[in-house]
Amino acid sequence: MKKGLVLEGGAMRGLYTCGIIDVMMEHNVWPDGLIGVSAGAAFGCNMKSRQPGRAIRYNMRFARDARYSGLRSLITTGNYFNAEFAYHTVPRDYDVFDVEVFEDNPMAFTVVCTDVETGKAVYKTLDTCNRDCYDWIRASASMPLASRVVELEGHKLLDGGVSDSIPLEQMERMGYERNVVVLTQPTDFVKEPTPMMPVMRLALRKYPNMVQALADRHLMYNRQLDYVRRAEAEGRCLVIRPEKKIPIGHISHDADQMRLVYEMGRTQGEASIDAIRAFLG
Repeated sequence: MKKGLVLEGGAMRGLYTCGIIDVMMEHNVWPDGLIGVSAGAAFGCNMKSRQPGRAIRYNMRFARDARYSGLRSLITTGNYFNAEFAYHTVPRDYDVFDVEVFEDNPMAFTVVCTDVETGKAVYKTLDTCNRDCYDWIRASASMPLASRVVELEGHKLLDGGVSDSIPLEQMERMGYERNVVVLTQPTDFVKEPTPMMPVMRLALRKYPNMVQALADRHLMYNRQLDYVRRAEAEGRCLVIRPEKKIPIGHISHDADQMRLVYEMGRTQGEASIDAIRAFLG
């Protein structure tokens, strides 16, 4: 029986997820496969490279570094998170990503992106850590309005959360029968339509299917929450979620706030680690 880990996105809320997966690594608890969306992909890759602590470390280090992220990068490059510095320079030169371990680790690692021409999800399993690998992760985390479209393997890609925010069904289609699902919203969360639709319609007017996917995103997300709840009730998945709203926005430059969110995840991870270990066997 294949056992998986499903990581939703949520931008900087993903640091909560980092705390949980770091605890899992420290306790030597490993799934057979991991699927990550947006921040879930950007931070989840550190589980395949077996580097607990790396995500919170570099996010705090570069929290206020204009080379890493900010309005200057958005204006000059079209990406709030600088594509070259954040996704290539940092893992190569500053907080080195363990390429050898990533490639040797048999755990399957899949990222979710959205094809802006179709508005549909694209799933990419990454086992070779080259420049394209980093760009697939970047594409998964490329938020509309804050990122340029990423072109890879004939696809034009943006944030995977637009088309498949909580990819439990996809993980099950891939043959994973028991899955731990890490959410970044509390139990009572209901997603509402985005108030940014007028701006998104204008900015993405060349991609009507993407615009429609964005307009329907709250419907898709709430359906997926219902699916997760049913799967949880049936014992097919174990859900780890915050007890209250995570106190951070999509973007933050406050290292102390980042640490607080990460520690929330660690606390939840320590409280849940026995249940996770038992569920994954």
